[in-house]
Amino acid sequence: MSDADRDRVVQRLNQAAGDGRITLDEFEERVAGVLAARTFGEVEPYVADLPAAPGSPVPREIVELRSVASELKRKGGWVVPRRIVASNKAGSVKLDFTDAVITHPVVEITLDVIAGSTTLVLPPGASVDATDVQTVASTVKVRGDLPEGGGQPHFVVTGRQSMGSLVVRRQYRFWRWRW
Repeated sequence: MSDADRDRVVQRLNQAAGDGRITLDEFEERVAGVLAARTFGEVEPYVADLPAAPGSPVPREIVELRSVASELKRKGGWVVPRRIVASNKAGSVKLDFTDAVITHPVVEITLDVIAGSTTLVLPPGASVDATDVQTVASTVKVRGDLPEGGGQPHFVVTGRQSMGSLVVRRQYRFWRWRW
């Protein structure tokens, strides 16, 4: 979550206090929580009882991503649903959640990848459970300091990875470059 995102949420809370939806004590408590938040999931409890901001994206419950013999990618400020079904035959899958809008505390990812690799790039503070992924001539690598529970948001990866690899990691950074 960027500083600009936090500022937008604080403006939303300011509007709610001005409209009389929350008291000044609630406003101060919520602003402190928002300024300390690192992910959109941590901010959600502070604005859950407020009306949706105009033009804000509404996350879907389930999204199916399908591809054959090509690359399947999501990155940037995309809205993450509660459940993702990624299916790819003879191609790679890369889901970058670093700058994504994640409103659910738990994100379920179901894989069906044959003859291709899968890379999941998780945001800071996230945790992952990839123990239920069925592998056939494949490897599963959880790199870095990713905890298996307790992080927010928590990613649960299930499904099948055949003839390729599944890599779950944090974003790599060097100077100004990120990948």
